[in-house]
Amino acid sequence: MTAMNPIPWDPWSYKEDLDYKTTDDGGDRSIVGFHVEATDGGIGKIDEATGSVGSSYIVVDTGPWIFGSKVMLPAGVVNNIDFLEEKVYVNRTKAEIKDAPEYDPDRRDDSLYRDQVGTYYADRQPR
Repeated sequence: MTAMNPIPWDPWSYKEDLDYKTTDDGGDRSIVGFHVEATDGGIGKIDEATGSVGSSYIVVDTGPWIFGSKVMLPAGVVNNIDFLEEKVYVNRTKAEIKDAPEYDPDRRDDSLYRDQVGTYYADRQPR
């Protein structure tokens, strides 16, 4: 018998135990500029962070790591935020992030694009 998770994983919401709200959502701290750490190393710095309920994400400038591109990570992959060290930890590997759907700033609010990104990360949800 396997354990059942009573609450399905929501890729577009920060974990409740983070107790984090972006400044756009009434919080008093911004994570823009923080370094992002995957489970196997750093991937870049946060260029943008949103806190809209049910549609939160961070945009990470990967610098030279992925040829100077950016990636959009749903807030649900954020595992921890260290405000003293200014680091955000995500529960995905660098390879998983690199292989994610390409970031398209013109489509970031498009429901089909967000479904594609959300499904990609949901399929790689740590067990």
